[in-house]
Amino acid sequence: MISVSIIEDDTVIREGLEKYLRSQDDFICFHACESVEQLLKEADESCPPDVILMDIGLPGMSGISGMKIINERFSGVNIIMFTIHEDSHKIFQSLCAGASGYILKNTPFSKIAEAIKIVHEGGSFMAPRIARKVFDFFRENSHLPRESVLTDKEKEIVLGLVDGLSYKMIADKSNISIETVRSHIKNIYKKLHVHSKADVIRKSLSGEI
Repeated sequence: MISVSIIEDDTVIREGLEKYLRSQDDFICFHACESVEQLLKEADESCPPDVILMDIGLPGMSGISGMKIINERFSGVNIIMFTIHEDSHKIFQSLCAGASGYILKNTPFSKIAEAIKIVHEGGSFMAPRIARKVFDFFRENSHLPRESVLTDKEKEIVLGLVDGLSYKMIADKSNISIETVRSHIKNIYKKLHVHSKADVIRKSLSGEI
């Protein structure tokens, strides 16, 4: 069972998504809030949700600003940005802030459920046209390549993370065990001086790897 919290100020969208998730056997909806402040007030730090679906344009604190506070307060939570924005800068800011996925509000509920499962299993999720905007942004803002501190196998695993693959999918693709993948990721974190998958993806997309 995947626990989910929703932060969305549009009542119709919030209640519709909450009703859908509650009707599914795979999910339990912890909270359906209209602001980051409301979630921070209501959520129990000892039992955080597995995944948070969060809008960017919210009353009070924005979704991007709130992401840092949420990540600090709720260890291990995955955040999917749930928004109308297709602007490359908004997408990139969200990923840099620690988002594990980026999905548009006109996405069918079944696809949103799929995204939640992918992120919960250690992957990341972006619709194809959103992923294209990310790569366009990277291409337009890229700098000269730098010498990487990572081995070829570690680079291969980073690419898997950027592509949204789960640890199991990376292991199958690289013909190694999941434990070996975890060991490589631990070394990647150490070499890059980061503490999360989102930080690795951010460094990769910004050309720092």
